Amino acid sequence: MTAETTKIKPVREIPFILRVIWFFVFGWELTGVWILIAWALNITIIFLPIGLWMIDRVPQTLTLKARPGVYVTDSESGARHFVAAGQPPFLLRAIYFIVIGWWASLIWAALAWLLCMTIIFLPIGIPMLNALPLVTTLQRS
Repeated sequence: MTAETTKIKPVREIPFILRVIWFFVFGWELTGVWILIAWALNITIIFLPIGLWMIDRVPQTLTLKARPGVYVTDSESGARHFVAAGQPPFLLRAIYFIVIGWWASLIWAALAWLLCMTIIFLPIGIPMLNALPLVTTLQRS
């Protein structure tokens, strides 16, 4: 794939007003349940990949925030795929998760979700929930 035959398109964000409506109607409640299920899956070895996938999607569940990255389209074949933002090395992320991420993510998520329950602390709770993938596995979101 050469630069001449490749189109790079940024991920489109959903309009802000729709994201706000989503948060107040569905996102806040759904995210609480989503986090509990994800964390329950994270304590098992078999379902750990699903739990981590769910943690990575918390910002989307909460406010429909787009994942960081770009869509790359090959002009010749028309194939389109998503390229995520650069991440720290897998081994570093795995060690971090085993030592810190698995327990810190539950505390972080619970605190952030409780902050979202109040209007005063809502501006702190939402960025904390958006940072949950980083706290869990150093996943950039």
